[in-house]
Amino acid sequence: MSGNRTGGTPGERDEPVRRKGAAGAGGDGDSDSGAVPPADGAPPAGGGLGAGGPDGPGGAGGAAGPDRAAGPGGMARAPEACAGRAGEGPPSYEERLARAALTRIMEPGDERAGRWLRAHGPVGLLELLRQGSTAAGPGATGEITGGTSRPSRSPRPGGTTGAGALPGMTAARLSGYRMRAVAAEPERDLDAVGAAGGRFVCPGDREWPSQLDDLGDARPVGLWVRGLPDLRLWALRSVALVGARACSPYGAHMAATLGAGLAERGWVVVSGAAFGVDGAAHRGALGAGGATVAVLACGVDAVYPRGHAELIRRMAEQGILVAELAPGSHPTRSRFILRNRVIAALTRGTVVIEAQYRSGSLVTARCAQRLGRFTMGVPGPATSGLSAGVHELLRGEGVLVTDAAEIVELVGGMGELAPERRGPTVPHDLLDRGAAAVLEALPRQGPVEVRDVAREAGTSVEEALGRLYELHSLGFVEREGDAWRPIPVRRRNDDARRGGT
Repeated sequence: MSGNRTGGTPGERDEPVRRKGAAGAGGDGDSDSGAVPPADGAPPAGGGLGAGGPDGPGGAGGAAGPDRAAGPGGMARAPEACAGRAGEGPPSYEERLARAALTRIMEPGDERAGRWLRAHGPVGLLELLRQGSTAAGPGATGEITGGTSRPSRSPRPGGTTGAGALPGMTAARLSGYRMRAVAAEPERDLDAVGAAGGRFVCPGDREWPSQLDDLGDARPVGLWVRGLPDLRLWALRSVALVGARACSPYGAHMAATLGAGLAERGWVVVSGAAFGVDGAAHRGALGAGGATVAVLACGVDAVYPRGHAELIRRMAEQGILVAELAPGSHPTRSRFILRNRVIAALTRGTVVIEAQYRSGSLVTARCAQRLGRFTMGVPGPATSGLSAGVHELLRGEGVLVTDAAEIVELVGGMGELAPERRGPTVPHDLLDRGAAAVLEALPRQGPVEVRDVAREAGTSVEEALGRLYELHSLGFVEREGDAWRPIPVRRRNDDARRGGT
């Protein structure tokens, strides 16, 4: 793959991913940012997998444990319960509250807000947004109050205010952020997710999947999680299955079969809980008694789509629900597109099953490619518009896969190889060249003399007679007096259904 790492190991990346325009369902836009040097004391943009834990699903539940002192909403407040990556320590209680508030203020995937967060920290950024500091003009500081700008009485100690503190901020944008900031009640949100059996996971927590740090400034501020298993441990061995909502019966069958096959091999299936391919992949994993994670474009306490209420309930009990948005948040078109980057970054590889040219599933695949993850596609009929986007992906850097074994061969460890596939071996294949030539010389109907067989096979009468007796002992021919004839071979259908094994 040109420009991509082919190792597919989460936590290794060549460069920060730049968010594409999310207005169109499959459209690519230009990044609104350039490279920004990290602020002093800020975490590095890259990251690796968590340092410890078994490389597989299961493990300690993230909701409770002897080393987690729970605060509001199941928050882990004990420092020893957190093991952050280099340069980023366990979050304090104040920082956790600030991050919870910011998930209600900022939209997911906002790289400009991510740079503000990296420069000021969650507590400092929340304070700036609540104060409404902005610039009245070049080199000036001011405060937005009721839509008007007036000079600040004193600058922020040790730093700048306004445009210097939040570059790119406008009065209109700050006004919207400020209304959200005033209405944000992080303690209430944490209590709400705790009542639903969930928790809030921050960067620096032991449960934080550090491969999400590959997103750079587009990294989630925090994750709202429902489900007992540990998200980081499950994400270490996970694969994303995505595709069309209005999929065909073929697409639903392949998604369910692949989900079940991956679950049977101990892999976690990650998708978006939408109709079509997403729902079929989740059901396949659950039906096989496996692990599955749903990354939602709304709050973890919301049920969307309504038709998947029972499926989402089962995933909350047997799997994990993940969301960037605070409890009670509703989905929007842009939020669906932007949550795809989390699916791509969280997993070792992304498999696309049925996608048109303009499809949100292809956004996930492109993001996975930029992050150096594996991208795979399941082919469909050449005449199917639902598979047109998948075929275009396969013409580029995508890898064609048809079953779970081929997926695991690509994303798994050394030695996890798919079985070699070849056509069935028939008894005729086991004959040596001389015996095969004599057998082919026999006509399909009616007996024939040995002399005629020898002439057709291009050999002597003695050699032909010896080969005929050899074929007779193997059940290929029968004798009628001095003549020989072949025994008809019954044909059998050796076509095997593909997908799960």
